Amino acid sequence: GVKVLHEPSDGLAAIVDIIFVYGLTGNVYNTWLDKDCRIHWPSQLLKEDILDARILSFGYDADVAHWFSAASVNRIGNHAEALLGALTRRRERTNSEYRKIIFVVHSLGGLVVQNALALSKSSPEAHLQKFEANTIGLAFLGTPHFGADLASWGRYGARLLNIVKRANEDIVQVLQPDSEMLATIQKRFHEILRSRQALNQPISVTCFHEELPVPVLGMVVELRSAILPGYPNFGIHATHTEMAKFSDRECNGYDTVVGELCRWAKAGRKVVQSTVLQEGGR
Repeated sequence: GVKVLHEPSDGLAAIVDIIFVYGLTGNVYNTWLDKDCRIHWPSQLLKEDILDARILSFGYDADVAHWFSAASVNRIGNHAEALLGALTRRRERTNSEYRKIIFVVHSLGGLVVQNALALSKSSPEAHLQKFEANTIGLAFLGTPHFGADLASWGRYGARLLNIVKRANEDIVQVLQPDSEMLATIQKRFHEILRSRQALNQPISVTCFHEELPVPVLGMVVELRSAILPGYPNFGIHATHTEMAKFSDRECNGYDTVVGELCRWAKAGRKVVQSTVLQEGGR
């Protein structure tokens, strides 16, 4: 479900929700934790850089064996539905359903969020539509938008042989570059981006890609799959797993990632201020 990592203090009202979503083999804490310095940057560093942000994380079962089990044909869709429902309920309970949303996603977590946005956009329920309508920014860290080598992913989860022996062929194909599921997710996601652009309410998107190979395994998500044509992209000089961990503000990649988040939060503030002024003039 959704867990709050930080709430603004000293009476400061939150103007944006920043939600972290991890990927395969990740979890709420360790995905973003620098183990040497014991720094969890979303809750220890980011809160001081964007003072008026509520920082949250979405947790789900990211065990690699479950993702590739014969029962997991719609695994990404299931997690997307859970994210949409859990975040909507949390925001309704805290009277923050109109607050702007920024996502920071690692690896397959990006596909979960893209799918959740599509579910929100197509939902007949007004309260679920607010999820997509209020999303203003997406930072993708090592997301395989166009697939990845299955063998690398299997070894990445350290269970390659057992997974491949057990998995249904349809599930095995989910992460392949010619995957129909991936193509559908990307098609629906880009339709959302175009529709928001047409409404003059664009969603800001920035992609980050790994620059170092994982020892023995190589590159987990290749550059061509980690970027989206037409949108900004930056390299982080780290491996697939380490690219989501920052020990301090001087750490490679932190300034670039948080710089994007700060810019999007600033845009969110302007929207809030404009709305307040409009309502005050009525």
